[in-house]
Order: sequence, then structure tokens, then C-alpha cells
Amino acid sequence: MKDSNQETIDFGYKQVAKSEKQHMVANVFHSVAQKYDVMNDLMSFGIHRLWKRYTIDCSGVRSGMRVLDIAGGTGDLTAQFSRRVGPTGEVVLADINSAMLEVGRDKLRNRGIVGNVRYVQANAEELPFADDSFDIITIAFGLRNVTDKQRALESMFRVLKPGGRLLVLEFSKPIQPLLNQAYDFYSFKVLPKMGQIVAGDADSYQYLAESIRMHPDQETLKGMMEQAGYDMVTYDNLTGGIVALHRGFKF
Repeated sequence: MKDSNQETIDFGYKQVAKSEKQHMVANVFHSVAQKYDVMNDLMSFGIHRLWKRYTIDCSGVRSGMRVLDIAGGTGDLTAQFSRRVGPTGEVVLADINSAMLEVGRDKLRNRGIVGNVRYVQANAEELPFADDSFDIITIAFGLRNVTDKQRALESMFRVLKPGGRLLVLEFSKPIQPLLNQAYDFYSFKVLPKMGQIVAGDADSYQYLAESIRMHPDQETLKGMMEQAGYDMVTYDNLTGGIVALHRGFKF
């Protein structure tokens, strides 16, 4: 039998040992954590805020619900969910990366967001929560960095309550050829230089651009969610398909 530790997987455009990817991704986000919010605004020209607002609006979140924000990073979604679930609800901000989790915790506490938010360092592939725990699960711009995406989708399905919904907000495949060409130029010529100037790290942003291209396209991800058990899986293309929001339910 082949040693699973010797299996390879993509890390951007490189092939690395499957057992090493998690550590390599962690190094990327340790490097960019302090400048993550600034770079998000610069990279997307602020449009990431509209993508996230749309995700919140599509979530059906209500007072008293329990929400899991996986790969929650610096807490943009968690902050909005915290306000909407109120004092009788709870939001768990989960991230595998301790540096990102620390930045998110400090940012939200500085904004006075306390009481109904809990912080958990967790691997999306092995979520440390009981079955049927959450009304809503979101993962925004994090699934592409997970080593085993199918396993992660199944782990999320396990901890989602019957009747609950998963929302996956992720970079995807532009649907217009000219937009795709412009997006490629921006991603590989502009983005790494921006990363070098602002965050002092061109390589991490080169990886982020490559990881977007290696992520499953809209229809492939839809199929993966259905395979994991989700029903009524749909997606909306945002900004011409540069980003897509996938939704699926557990019945």
C-alpha cells in the first residue's frame, strides 16, 4: 500500500507532499496576518466588503442562531454575524492559523464585540464540534487553502444542524474571456509586487494567486458539495465570476 504521507498535492502551481501542505499554508498566513486587512482592501479595491455583505444577506441569520465562521481570519463575517444573532446567539470564529486568529480576536475586541463570540483554533477537515451544532456555517476565501477539500465539506456537513445552510465564498473562474485575461495579468503581474511593497512578501501573494487558479470551478465545487451530502446546492457569480458564493442545505 502506498504511504499516504508520500502522496502529493498542489501548493499553488507546485506539487508538494500532502503531509507538508498544511504547514506551508500556515507559513503563508503567519507572514501576511498583520497586513491581511490592508491587502484585502487594496487587492479587491474594497469590493471584498460587498461580497461579504452579500454572503451575510444570503445566510438567513436570525437572532439566537449559532454560527460557525471557518477560516474566519480577521473576523469580518464574525463581526456582522455577532450583531445579528444578538445576546442569545453565538458565533464561533475558527481558524487553523494562530496568527490570523489572534489578529481577528484583537480586532473584534477593540471594536467592543464580546460576549457572544468564541475563538477556536481548528482544522476544517476535523472540526472539534458535536454533530448538528450550527444553524449556519460559512467559509470565506479559505476552502482553496484546505488540503483535503472534500473531507472539509463533509466535516462541515456533520456539524451543521438539519435545516441549516453552508455558504462558501471563494475566488472562482471568470465567465468572460476578456475578464479572465485581465484578471490573470492583475493576479500574476500586479498582485505579487503589491504584496512586496505593502506586506514585504511577494512569494505569499504569488502563492495566493496560484491557489485561486488551482481551486475547483463553480460547477466542480457544486458537485463536491452534493457529494458531501448537501441539498439544493446553488451558486451566484459575483463580479463576473471572479468570486462565487455557493450555498447548500442539510435536510
